[in-house]
Amino acid sequence: MTTTEATFVNGGVSFWVRDAGYPDPRPPLTESIEADVAIVGAGLTGLWTAYYLKRARPDWSIAVIEEQFAGFGASGRNGGWMSAEPAGQFRRYAASRGVESARALQREMFGAVRESVDVARREGFGESVADNGLIHVATSRPQLARAHAHIRAMKEQGWADDDVSTLTARDVVDRVAVDGALGGYATPHCARVHPAKYTFGLADAVSRLGVTIYEQTRATAIEPHRVRTGNGDVSARIVVRALEGYTLSQPGLQRRLLPMNSSMVITRPLTAEQQDAVGWNGGELLGDMAHSFSYLQRTADDRIAIGGRGVPYNFRSGFDRQGSTAEFAVELIRARLLELFPALGSVDLEHTWTGVLGVPRDWCAAVDYDPKDGVAWGGGYTGHGLSGTNLAARTLRDLILGEDTPLTRLPWVGRSARNWEIEPLRWFGATALYAAYRFADRREYRAHGDRTNIVATIADRISGR
Repeated sequence: MTTTEATFVNGGVSFWVRDAGYPDPRPPLTESIEADVAIVGAGLTGLWTAYYLKRARPDWSIAVIEEQFAGFGASGRNGGWMSAEPAGQFRRYAASRGVESARALQREMFGAVRESVDVARREGFGESVADNGLIHVATSRPQLARAHAHIRAMKEQGWADDDVSTLTARDVVDRVAVDGALGGYATPHCARVHPAKYTFGLADAVSRLGVTIYEQTRATAIEPHRVRTGNGDVSARIVVRALEGYTLSQPGLQRRLLPMNSSMVITRPLTAEQQDAVGWNGGELLGDMAHSFSYLQRTADDRIAIGGRGVPYNFRSGFDRQGSTAEFAVELIRARLLELFPALGSVDLEHTWTGVLGVPRDWCAAVDYDPKDGVAWGGGYTGHGLSGTNLAARTLRDLILGEDTPLTRLPWVGRSARNWEIEPLRWFGATALYAAYRFADRREYRAHGDRTNIVATIADRISGR
């Protein structure tokens, strides 16, 4: 597998944005204004919240404040997995609100995938979606044992027989020719998305409803009933913080969510011979059961995009906003692609990029609204934001409107986690943990038994995953 330096792109937001075409910027805020609702962040949380609030209250004035352009952050950089599995930390939600409440959240995540696909098709950007499900593959005996244990846990969490199915090695290879596949499982509750086309389409739909998106406008402070920017203030009855991995940009919130890096590479379109060798002819997503998890999609134009945690965290929560990827991370992800598909040894890589997702200390997504100060927020999806944002937005809509609904009774409503540790503990811990996961994966490939490596077990307990 090679890269051609003259054409290989590193950063530039993402391949998805470059492929869709960098959008013409919407006008910035130029003066102080008043609105019923001010939403900070034009990613999927902010856009979906604007969409559902405006449909519920067409007479409300809603302003979205965005520093760059809609979809600049994780919403335009992710792996394109619109998944319902898992719905966060099931056991932790169950411990705080009960098993049935946690199961209700899982069922709503199923519905969020369906709702997100249906809205895209109804609003005219459905061509960015293919709802063909998801395959998780095991390529070592401990991975296979974890897959089977995970299926049992999913059934205990309320998954029905048609929600998840066990795959043999032959089943996997018949659908995707993963080298060394021992088995795995599949679920229909997942859709493949072109992240930029999807997010740009939702932003256009929101604009058509009458919501104003102010781009090129940086929010310097989020306060009760007010958003301060360098271009003027927005006074509003309700303020929604929808910043996810960029939450640290706000005063006092630097340790609320860990901005975890997730990096991706994408190949050039595969030749007919390479496509035959890979044997991946459908639109299903592909993930593995390794501790240093990888996620893949076969794009509509016959590329393979693969992501992973090459350099998961930078000291003091630093990250390159344009999405440049460290060479070390590129090499790790490239190596994993070749482990899964050795026949792609000669394929060229075209683009690599990195984005950040917001991770709470307890790894549980949450939404909340305080009617006293008029501030709402949602986030911490830990990699499941393409569906989680939709459910969070509909939940925020009901909370803001003061309605008692099944969504407002979900266990992630009002949940809060303690802050992350101070530096350098935060950096040392994140770096050491992912080194431990990579070590555990290597040892498991040499293992003769089915047991998960003890190093990974300890890392899970320390990290809270």
